Amino acid sequence: MPKRESTPTYVLTLPLKVEIWQEHILEKRLNIGRTLYNDYLGEAKRRYNQMKNSPEYRKARELEKGKERDKAFKEVRKLYQLDGSYCLNTYAKTAQKVFKQNIGMHMAQNLAERAFSAIEKVMFGKAKRVNFVPKGEAISLEEKTNKTGFRYDTEKNCMTWGKNSGLELPVLIKKNDEYAHIALLDTVKYCRLVKKNIRGKNRYFVQFALEGTPPKKRNKKISEDETARVGLDIGTSSLAVTSEKEVRLVELSEGISIDEKKKRVLQRKVDRSRRANNPNKFNEDGTIKKGNREKWVQSQNYLKLKRELAEMNRKIADKRKQAHFSLANHILSLGLDVRVETMRFQSLQKRAKKTEKSEKTGRFKKKKRFGKSIGNRAPAMLLTILDNKLKAQGLYLKKINTYTVKASQFEHFTQTYNRKKLNTRWNNFESGQIQRDMYSAFLIMNTQDNLEEIDTERCNQTWNRFQELHDREIQRLRQLNKPQLSSMGL
Repeated sequence: MPKRESTPTYVLTLPLKVEIWQEHILEKRLNIGRTLYNDYLGEAKRRYNQMKNSPEYRKARELEKGKERDKAFKEVRKLYQLDGSYCLNTYAKTAQKVFKQNIGMHMAQNLAERAFSAIEKVMFGKAKRVNFVPKGEAISLEEKTNKTGFRYDTEKNCMTWGKNSGLELPVLIKKNDEYAHIALLDTVKYCRLVKKNIRGKNRYFVQFALEGTPPKKRNKKISEDETARVGLDIGTSSLAVTSEKEVRLVELSEGISIDEKKKRVLQRKVDRSRRANNPNKFNEDGTIKKGNREKWVQSQNYLKLKRELAEMNRKIADKRKQAHFSLANHILSLGLDVRVETMRFQSLQKRAKKTEKSEKTGRFKKKKRFGKSIGNRAPAMLLTILDNKLKAQGLYLKKINTYTVKASQFEHFTQTYNRKKLNTRWNNFESGQIQRDMYSAFLIMNTQDNLEEIDTERCNQTWNRFQELHDREIQRLRQLNKPQLSSMGL
């Protein structure tokens, strides 16, 4: 997405009332937006491939890492017009002229900037390839301001799009929705059109980018104490929360495991149907043939199963997001000085590179790591939500230095570091056994203000209270008797 100005911004999403004839216009414009985005992305990819095959690029690669090498790459990007988010705007202007009655210049430029953001990730090694939006899939459309094109009319409380089209889409706001009514009093920076398929029907929403901080909700209890500390030890599927009020060990996105089982069954049905309809597209070992340009045969049963799978994915995503927001609100009710370890979840998603054999069985070990768990539980999303909520309070999520703190290895009683195996879930102290994740969260909570080391004096002062809350939480978890708790050592 293109970068916006640094002034505080928050988003409000509301549904639109759309008539059938209006839906036809929206579908046409959304499809044009998809076509333009793919065109801009194709142009960016063409420039990138030309740049990679150029002698200037090869010379830059041969240089040693440093300022000279960075400067050489910068010059090459400038030469092939890939040197900034606005580098595709000239091309966008030419391509947009054909569709100017449906897509405005600002909206086209926005699509071009999004296309550049996609190719930029490939250039800097954050992605392997770019993905074009296939036919039938929707793409969101947004303006740069609320003055032209797709904009909000405050007097009529509707979205207008084009002077002569007569397209006016009423914004649906419930009478008792105080939050929405108060939020729309703020200045609207720009609007975004979003299409969703819910239970087999197309629904259209507007996302308002509003200037300022979001209004406070009545039922949301957020702590006002900026000095109250909260330590988080986040994993791929669980989270340990430690504060002076409460200690908790929770499963991320709790409740979606049942849906995941149904999803796996449906995925197998979809795959079997696709293979049965297209036997010529697969090799004998089950892999897809390369270079086969024949069209995929899609039966009515396959399309039906695909729609069911899309609906299930939507439900899981909504439940996951709702669970994360609820958990983030609870964490902020404990304190606003929230501390967490820096984590690179992308690294944990990747398959292991080394091929190893098990000493017990003599078989090759699986190279899979935590990709599936991270995809289902989305731990990074929770941290993003927390950080955004703290920014609305004028604060930020404090990330401690993982390499210097080493919370999983440190013991504050002896002030020593002891490496533990991943399956070791308990710390044995004289005062009793302490669950490993909760203890790490306790140490993170008690880091010094430089976020580089642990404050052992503060650990000793808060230890008795922590142990009392820890034992209470362990007792609560054991009463639940859930199978997921076995991975936590319970």
